[in-house]
Amino acid sequence: MSESFEQLWAALAAVGRDPETGGYRRGGWTPAEREATHWFTDQCEARGLTIESDGIGNLVAWWEPTAQSEGTPGIVTGSHLDSVIDGGAFDGPLGVVSALSAVDRLRAEGFVPSVPIGIGAFVEEEGSRFGMPCLGSRIATGVLTPEKALALQDREGVSLSDALARAGTDPDRVGPSSLLSRMATFVELHVEQGRALTAPVGVASSIWPHGRFRFTFRGEANHAGTTLMEDRHDPMLTYAMTALAANKQARLAGARATFGRLSVEPNGTNAVPSQVTAWLDARAASADVLESLLTAITRQATERAERDGTTVEMVPESVSPIVDFQPGLRDRLSAVLDDAPVLPTGAGHDAGVFSDAGIPTAMLFVRNPTGVSHSPAEHAEMDDCLAGVEALAAVLKDLAR
Repeated sequence: MSESFEQLWAALAAVGRDPETGGYRRGGWTPAEREATHWFTDQCEARGLTIESDGIGNLVAWWEPTAQSEGTPGIVTGSHLDSVIDGGAFDGPLGVVSALSAVDRLRAEGFVPSVPIGIGAFVEEEGSRFGMPCLGSRIATGVLTPEKALALQDREGVSLSDALARAGTDPDRVGPSSLLSRMATFVELHVEQGRALTAPVGVASSIWPHGRFRFTFRGEANHAGTTLMEDRHDPMLTYAMTALAANKQARLAGARATFGRLSVEPNGTNAVPSQVTAWLDARAASADVLESLLTAITRQATERAERDGTTVEMVPESVSPIVDFQPGLRDRLSAVLDDAPVLPTGAGHDAGVFSDAGIPTAMLFVRNPTGVSHSPAEHAEMDDCLAGVEALAAVLKDLAR
């Protein structure tokens, strides 16, 4: 079976798309994400690929060149099918669809790889439902224990354990993945999520260290109409000043700091809140800068809390170190692609988790003309997407000769 990239892209594009915003809502193990996963397995089965799964639901579909190669290590490419809340079409799915299309291209040319080539789809990379980015790859590599993972809860209070059971997956099987024993090399194609790439296709050099940090501001609930301003212990004020401090400190450090999620109690219009929980996404070019950034933000939050008569507690929920992709593999890909530009990224990826686990890993980027990502406005031109498929096919051919 072989379909054009355009046909594959159009077939997947409607799955999980909000008709009002145009954004995608494919949280892990939701009906939309499951539909996208079933689409992927149907495409793989139609191509005669051998599909393997692990306990959490990560998938790799193998193109086995010979009967003797079955079960042997090979090259895996692919990405993820889930999305952030109201996210764009390209973040994740572009890598999966491009992998299918690249394999179609190689088979149509009559190319026979010397090792198996796998197409991967890894679950809950965005962490949009359970708050843990790269959840599937973290579990697969053993970075995240099954006990901690299964206890994670979504915003409705549903645990990962219960979500898996409802989706027909046995939670008792969750743990380090046997899929990794076959992953000799991993290459992830992804839309670039900034405006640094000016050529159609580039190669990643590194991923900035980054993390998610939960700030809990506690104060005293009271009446919005009768409580004097000077008598209040308002955690919303402490949070607001912390958000402003995070913005300023990130600008000074050349880093990134974003409060994008907030929970307020009791969340009443006419009540001073008793508690505000805010999640900070922080990223920087080095671990030292990231640590200094967090220290500065937390210090200013604490100082403000003392003035407001509130308290603040900061807890890291996930922290990822810097990833420097192997220079030899990185440079090889750039050379294969006629000296494609090499650039770092501030966005996290499954590729970073696999690289930290010791798997030779590389990334290809497809140009993003606006630099917008994690938004319905995320975009890549079709000509650039096709250039990405061509580049991925060339890389796979070179690595699998």
